[in-house]
Amino acid sequence: MANNTYHPGNLSREKVDRTGHNDYAEGDREVGFASAGLPDDVFGEEENHQIKYKTLAWPIVAVLMITEIVSNGMLSLPSSLDAIGIVPGAIVIAFLGVFATYTAWLLIEFKLRHPEVHNMGDAGYILFGPIGREILGGGTIIFAICGTGSQILAGQLALTVLSDGKLCTLAFAGIFSIAVTICSFPRTLDNLSWLSVAAAASIIVAGIVAMAGAGAVPVDAGNVVIARASDFASAFISITNPVFAYAGHFMFFILISEMKHPQDAMKAAWTLQIVATTFYVVFAVVTYWYIGQGVSSPSLLSLSPLWSKISFGLAIPNFFIAGSLYSHTAAKLVFVRLFRRSRHIHSHTITGWGVWTILILLANVAAFVFAVGIPIFNYLVGITASLFAAWYTYGLAGVFWLHDTYHFKGGYGAWLRRPTMFVISVLTVLAGGFICVGGLYATIYSLREAAEAGELPTPFQC
Repeated sequence: MANNTYHPGNLSREKVDRTGHNDYAEGDREVGFASAGLPDDVFGEEENHQIKYKTLAWPIVAVLMITEIVSNGMLSLPSSLDAIGIVPGAIVIAFLGVFATYTAWLLIEFKLRHPEVHNMGDAGYILFGPIGREILGGGTIIFAICGTGSQILAGQLALTVLSDGKLCTLAFAGIFSIAVTICSFPRTLDNLSWLSVAAAASIIVAGIVAMAGAGAVPVDAGNVVIARASDFASAFISITNPVFAYAGHFMFFILISEMKHPQDAMKAAWTLQIVATTFYVVFAVVTYWYIGQGVSSPSLLSLSPLWSKISFGLAIPNFFIAGSLYSHTAAKLVFVRLFRRSRHIHSHTITGWGVWTILILLANVAAFVFAVGIPIFNYLVGITASLFAAWYTYGLAGVFWLHDTYHFKGGYGAWLRRPTMFVISVLTVLAGGFICVGGLYATIYSLREAAEAGELPTPFQC
């Protein structure tokens, strides 16, 4: 196990420097940044600063989590039930929700023991050293940008449906990207939090209205499959839909770092998982039951034209706020990496705002170009989700427990004294690996099939 961890009362200056030090900001280092009560906290003491980050209460963090996770991913869940059957599909969605709650707990416990961790890159340094920081930090940026692009495409589709396709879809993507960019500009999550209240409400209301629309104008009500046998690739693609519908843990460290009381983070996680798991199961089952076999992905396309427009219209606030959170995350990771413990973090400096503006623009422009300019973008999202989200949401949580139990509880003997947690943690790591490998295989297999069938779109298609 890598010995890069923080131990109470024995804080390594070298480790602090490696986690947050940057030569670029050396000349602007703040005096008295850390206090005795906040050993190596990400943002330190903020009382006299212009920009304060640690302002979020746990209910707002729960809303931010719901906005980010309960989004366009849920619209693919009814098609997953169609692929493997309504009973196994509902069981998989419920189980993965419970599993994600467990891994959220492990992640939060890790964050509380390591207050210097701001993102998955910092966690990667503690676990695996400098290489781990670069891989997990880079993966977070890539996944966040792909997530932004996915939301841009969702918004593009929504605007296309609402307008009956009367404007070039590329223009809709551009319009939506501008809205996402504007909303991602605030430096602190507190300034995004109230927008997230509307965004979380919009996706919940959109889902309820969609279920009502499916019931009011059913397509093939009751014509569902209880359990369906299928080949590995098809079945695994269907399973990865709910896996990635829960894939928001990569943002948890950043969210918790901006909480007033990080000890309350698990309350937010409980709220998220109860809402997400319950809503996912109900939405998937009800929609599939009334639409029947052949339900589209996203499922709103299977509704009658009127109900489809209403549902998409209601979901739009969630699409662009969730996209803003993703691009904000990509920019924030780099910004904190550059300026941690410097005055540019907490003060309105030209350098700070200039770099922040450049990072936000780069993240959103990259998301737009990837989304509309790469014909295989949807498959690219699946590949990045398999490579990174499988670990961020599931597999790494087991590594967190193994690492901290080893370092804080007494080495390998501590594992043996906790056989149940040890076995569960090892299985969690293996589950992350299985989802990663299986997801990569299924996505690449589908990409090859689409390419051979000539189904890939052209770049910048109008």
